[in-house]
Amino acid sequence: MEATFLQTLWFILVAVLFLGYFILEGFDFGVGMNVFALGKGEEKRKNQIITTIGPVWDANEVWILVGGGALFAAFPEWYATMFSGFYLALIIILVALIVRVCAFKYRNKVESASWKFAWDICHFVGGLVPALIWGVAVGNIVRGVNMEANAGGKSVVTDSLFDLLNPFALLAGVVFVLLFWLHGTLFLALRTTGEVRHDANKLAGVIAIPTIVAAAAWVLWAQLAYSNNAWTWIPLVVAALALIGAFVLNRAGREGLAFASTSVAIGFATIMAFGAIFPNVLPAANDPALSLTVMNASSTEYTLRVMTIATVILLPIVLAYQAWAYWVFRARVTGEGFPAAHAANLARKAKEGYRKAFDTES
Repeated sequence: MEATFLQTLWFILVAVLFLGYFILEGFDFGVGMNVFALGKGEEKRKNQIITTIGPVWDANEVWILVGGGALFAAFPEWYATMFSGFYLALIIILVALIVRVCAFKYRNKVESASWKFAWDICHFVGGLVPALIWGVAVGNIVRGVNMEANAGGKSVVTDSLFDLLNPFALLAGVVFVLLFWLHGTLFLALRTTGEVRHDANKLAGVIAIPTIVAAAAWVLWAQLAYSNNAWTWIPLVVAALALIGAFVLNRAGREGLAFASTSVAIGFATIMAFGAIFPNVLPAANDPALSLTVMNASSTEYTLRVMTIATVILLPIVLAYQAWAYWVFRARVTGEGFPAAHAANLARKAKEGYRKAFDTES
């Protein structure tokens, strides 16, 4: 049995949603990891670092909500099996993200050094832990997990948490941490001014080398040992060149292009990972017959057709809105936050919009 057009399309769309999440939330995680590395114990520097993602972090998180929703609707068997099998890991990610949300909301509520330091730890943990666990999860999906058929004939994951912490998956976790840390550091170099900008550029040059080495080891291991498709060499090579390009561009002082290069590297590495398992969606390492595929894990053709129509209508709106938000907050963040003139202009536009929306003629 071969995959239908809509089954293949929705596998690609799920991959695209996770690709967007890893690129956008990836630099959020990296910024969180830098609260201490670049903050250097100075409140002004920490505020500058956190402010860079203040207007966009919550919108970036929406990508995983949409991705999870698409996974549930398009491939319910994949969703159920993976989320139950990786239950503890996903709970840890959820707790870390909740703690990070609290850090954004409560850090500046009390003028106390110890209070702010505690929330800075939450920012750091909220960046490091999800990056590590997402990497371990992706590593196990590419490698495959042990499964067995339950009484209803459905495949269920039998691996324990310690089984999931295998060398291949742990290396993937290290790669995610390093790659997102580099991605976030280049984002800070692009979005800040002064000493933070200078230090971010310098730190990125240091992080890039171990990132390239670890990423090269993992993608080659994945391609040679676990990939189902020879064409995934193409995104692998593109991702590798983009990551090397980020290092070169950082050394040349091309901040925008360096950040774009890590975005390309993350994007094509995600394509390589999803392409490596296709047509499987969750390979069974112990018995290929138990593997979940795009054919046996998908919803009905009617459901996929309705979802496709809704996506064609709604996705461009979401993309346009998020692009507009990034454009509005495109100014570099100084030690005092967004430039005063930029902030005043935003306030003026907000007031004008409010008047147009609510003022009526008497």
